[in-house]
Amino acid sequence: MKIIKGNIIFTPTYDKFEIIKDGYIILSNNKIVGVYNEIPKQYKNYELIDYKDKLIIPGMNDLHCHAPQFRNVGIAMDKELLPWLNDYTFPEESKYKDIDYGEKMYSKFVKEIYKNGTTRVAAFATIHKQSTMKLMDILIDAGIGGYVGKVNMDRNSCDSLCEDTLTSINDTLDIIKGYLNKSELVKPIITPRFVPTCSEHLLKSLGEIALKYNLPVQSHLSENIGEINWVKELHPHSKFYGDVYDSYNLFGDTPTLMAHCVHLTDDEINLMKTKNVYAVHCPTSNANLGSGIMTIRKLLNNNVKIAFGSDVSGGHSFSIFKAIVYAIEFSKLIWAQNKEYDFLTLSEAFYIATKGGGSFFGNIGSFEKDYEFDALVIDDSDLNFDNYSLLERLEKFIYLGDDRHIYHRYVSGKLI
Repeated sequence: MKIIKGNIIFTPTYDKFEIIKDGYIILSNNKIVGVYNEIPKQYKNYELIDYKDKLIIPGMNDLHCHAPQFRNVGIAMDKELLPWLNDYTFPEESKYKDIDYGEKMYSKFVKEIYKNGTTRVAAFATIHKQSTMKLMDILIDAGIGGYVGKVNMDRNSCDSLCEDTLTSINDTLDIIKGYLNKSELVKPIITPRFVPTCSEHLLKSLGEIALKYNLPVQSHLSENIGEINWVKELHPHSKFYGDVYDSYNLFGDTPTLMAHCVHLTDDEINLMKTKNVYAVHCPTSNANLGSGIMTIRKLLNNNVKIAFGSDVSGGHSFSIFKAIVYAIEFSKLIWAQNKEYDFLTLSEAFYIATKGGGSFFGNIGSFEKDYEFDALVIDDSDLNFDNYSLLERLEKFIYLGDDRHIYHRYVSGKLI
């Protein structure tokens, strides 16, 4: 048991911050016993870690990124989605057949998400079994929590990334058997890249595997108009894009992440709400690739679960703090054109980055009782030059700060 002291800020609900100046977080077995203004008598003799005037906030959760695209961050940002995939992304991902190359780049990727304060991540790897397992091992060694998916794609791909269907299925099963119980923090996730690159046989098999092993699912949904039209051509009898996933038990039958969700139909939104499918908002990627802007308020109003993703390398920043900023800014652009949809508040965006995204991993992302202690300790002393309030200090850090202000990082109660 130990006690963490500092200026504590978190969002148990969307609509407000919980702020405790010079407060105490009591931890037992890496979980939170409670948050207090004063140490209760029964805990007086336990180890105290005093962070003095620093801010203590929940860790950031990145629910959509492509780890093998690390090398391409900040490159080809003048391309639209499908040309960007074919000209830059697929050639880079093909290199991960070489496990040494995979180890080199994945090590850099994990260092970068660590640096930026990401404590839990949902990552796409590539089709390559050995490199995917290497990424999982690197995350385990780093102490960062996450889901890692071996990507499945057996059609409409370049020759170097188009799998044999049976091989794709068997490699997925090998990873599941090797890693399902290897680590409490890092687990496999079923990862059809997106509908156009997966045959019906493959989608059906992946849905069966997800149900058999009770594994979560991640993929892409309604990111780009050209992509949506392509799905309709491939599956003319589907009601909408998400309906294809749903017909193969890949849309909420187990916990599900769908990235982007820029151009959802009302029927899609209703199905996501009914089946508790998460919409992962990737604002920088959606702008960089010309996909559009998610109408996030419409999804919130319809009680769809929301998380943030960096979508590296479609997105150019690893920082979920920057995703908070861009999500607020882009929601204001929507609001400027259509007053029906209010823009995001800071507390709403912070909630999405912490408790909203963290909920995919369990009791993660808040400092409530029985939550795992994922936290960042922020030293904002150089930003706090005029006695700002604690909330103003947090906002200044989110907008102006960077990794140099992150003093310590905790995952499941462990300093990493």
